[in-house]
Amino acid sequence: MLLVLIKRFLGWRKPGAGESAASPEERIFQIQQGDAELRNQLITDYQPYIARVAGRFCKRYVDPARDDEYSIALEAFNEAIDSYSADAGRSFLGFAETVIRRRLIDHFRKEERFGQQIPYSAFDTEDEEEQVVNPAEIRESVARYEAARAAEERRLEIALYSEELSAFGITFRELAGCAPKHADSRRALIGIARRLAENEALMEQLRGKGLLPIKELMQLTEVSRKTLERNRKYLIAVALIFAGPYPCLRDYLGHGAPDYERSGNDA
Repeated sequence: MLLVLIKRFLGWRKPGAGESAASPEERIFQIQQGDAELRNQLITDYQPYIARVAGRFCKRYVDPARDDEYSIALEAFNEAIDSYSADAGRSFLGFAETVIRRRLIDHFRKEERFGQQIPYSAFDTEDEEEQVVNPAEIRESVARYEAARAAEERRLEIALYSEELSAFGITFRELAGCAPKHADSRRALIGIARRLAENEALMEQLRGKGLLPIKELMQLTEVSRKTLERNRKYLIAVALIFAGPYPCLRDYLGHGAPDYERSGNDA
């Protein structure tokens, strides 16, 4: 629940700015009813996801503009749209990844170079003790372990972050309600918070007095006092993420360039 509130507060979206608010499963249902335009939009939205899945499978960067593997993954994603059924109890993205991996396996088999490209593929082999093992199952176990470890790291980060926020009298529930609704305003404020976090003197002042250094930020960013005061909690919360030991939370902030110089007074 806390992670959901954090994502809402940071305006985290997956995957891109053009994505619909509807879930992938809801969009798939509409597409399967004949919405061709939505199909094209869904594929466009999830191109980074498709490239990531193909890259993980090939264990290298897959260039969408040059690599056959990306084209195969793209076709597999489109195939998954047609064959997905919510009744199976799986998420669409999990199902799509399975289809993509299967089509890539077929591709490498046909090319007769699957062994060189993907060491320890999905074929059964024998280990040193002549016991039959399945590398795909081993990789799946490793993936589950890594996912569990990542979840634990996020949990520890959130606990530490919650404790730091409490020193400023801020709760996660408050943050979910004070996040700017417009993406441009959010990017502008994230840019201001980054500037604050990068200034050690201002961060010492923030942590020492528990107050946002509004006067100094006005000089540093040329943003109005009204904007800074109205978004005080949001700025403090984001600055703490940038300045603290929170790599997982920083991922949710995204990598868009801040644009507070152009839109700061409208935040």
